[in-house]
Amino acid sequence: MNLADYQRLAALTARQDGSVSQRRLVAALGLNGEAGELGELIKKEIGHGHAIPREAIAKELGDTLWYVAAVATLYDLDLAQIAEANIEKLRQRYPDGFSRADSIARRDV
Repeated sequence: MNLADYQRLAALTARQDGSVSQRRLVAALGLNGEAGELGELIKKEIGHGHAIPREAIAKELGDTLWYVAAVATLYDLDLAQIAEANIEKLRQRYPDGFSRADSIARRDV
């Protein structure tokens, strides 16, 4: 599945009631909450020694992706274009792949 298809299909399951600003707020808070749930799983794995199933990580990543798509849609942004622009920014910052020196130099800023 490509990002455009995902964004379109995710939008079908988003609430349509309430003002746009309310829906934006709920989407942003949802994104924050799901990212927190992902962080909590990794904290339990690394900090507490729990065995976290990969499926649990995948579920939280999926929920986080849904909210990323929701925020993009609510701001009339194209998720695929966002992804492409981000990769281009990273190519400029790290032309030969990540390096500590390139991270400090920040050529893209």
